Amino acid sequence: MPAIVLVGAQWGDEGKGKATDLMGEDVDYVVKFNGGNNAGHTVVIEGEDGQREKYALHLLPSGILTPSVTPIIGNGVVVDLEVLFEELDGLTARGVDTSKLLVSANAHVIAPYNRTLDKVTERFLGARKIGTTGRGIGPTYADKMNRVGIRIQDIFDEGILRQKVDAALALKNQVLVKIYNTRAAEADRVVEELLSYADRLRPMVADTALVLEQALNDGKNVLLEAGQATLLDVDHGTYPFVTSSSATAGGACTGSGIPPTRVSRVIAILKAYTTRVGEGPFPTELDDDNGEFLRKTGAEYGTTTGRPRRCGWLDVVIGRYATRINGVTDFVITKLDVLTGLDTVPICVAYDVDGVRHDEMPVGQSDFHHAKPIYEELPGWWEDISGCRTFEELPGNAQAYVLRVEELIGARVSAIGVGPGRHEIIERHTLLD
Repeated sequence: MPAIVLVGAQWGDEGKGKATDLMGEDVDYVVKFNGGNNAGHTVVIEGEDGQREKYALHLLPSGILTPSVTPIIGNGVVVDLEVLFEELDGLTARGVDTSKLLVSANAHVIAPYNRTLDKVTERFLGARKIGTTGRGIGPTYADKMNRVGIRIQDIFDEGILRQKVDAALALKNQVLVKIYNTRAAEADRVVEELLSYADRLRPMVADTALVLEQALNDGKNVLLEAGQATLLDVDHGTYPFVTSSSATAGGACTGSGIPPTRVSRVIAILKAYTTRVGEGPFPTELDDDNGEFLRKTGAEYGTTTGRPRRCGWLDVVIGRYATRINGVTDFVITKLDVLTGLDTVPICVAYDVDGVRHDEMPVGQSDFHHAKPIYEELPGWWEDISGCRTFEELPGNAQAYVLRVEELIGARVSAIGVGPGRHEIIERHTLLD
């Protein structure tokens, strides 16, 4: 069977976990292919007693909440081992079976000194900070590219591990002490900490690219799940205010070991409005009552950091860009219910940059920074839509909103989220072949 890629179409926090959960019972493997514990998925599951339980996942693939799914942390992920086991222990305590988790032997490990470097670097940058989560993600990816990184497989060879830590700290301690005026990292303590996870980690580690190849050959459904989103991609995002990995559909192949010829669909998640965490340009950002309405109604606070998210109207220039960069075949619109109660709902259809209209993303960073949104206003709706399960049950104005978005972004809208629960969704087209 072919693989399916799931990506975020904006700056993250679009609700990828909900989409993964929607397909959970029909998917055999869910693979996280990039990022680390610098992003989070919130999944709300309704139990047999009708009570809703909220799960906040940071490092683990969303599929871990579905008993029939084999969750995989792919080679493109950077792994904080302390966080990994904290998350696993937390889920186990709540009755979730985590025994099927597999971790790529080639995934890189976030060493303690990289967390330190991340935090002190952001402080050093001051007003020029990127807005990272301070969890060591960027420095670990930098080590990977500089070929001084530590991989999961190195944890099982103390001699190799010690060589790699010594090599990394030869330079990093110079930076920590002489540039940032902070304490040097002790190699022995770093090695001791990483080795302490070896016994528990060993049963989870595998050649996950081979496992996935065999699964596809056996007719299994494989879902490749992105961390972060299109505009945070290190190549195609709003650089330099981006993450340090490839969060677009192309990264699904390099981050999992699955070749592009095995991918049949690319599903992008598009929130019905736009949010962003951290620094960087945001053309439709609202610093008024409308922005506060979206934040409060949509509970827009970071799953990982708790930071209030910046909020704005839907930007379909970004949506079209996501369609093109990822080769999107299907969109899932989430949080349509948040827009209920507005007299009119604006959509950004183009930008004005110094008097020139841009229907596509400007090439230059400076132009995007100065872009002013050109809006098209659609009539709003007041009816509660959380109980709608077919497109036809939506109020006429809500239907018109979805259809106009579909027309503007250039790919079909296959599902629509109308509430936080796993069943509060309308599926217009099947998301699996």
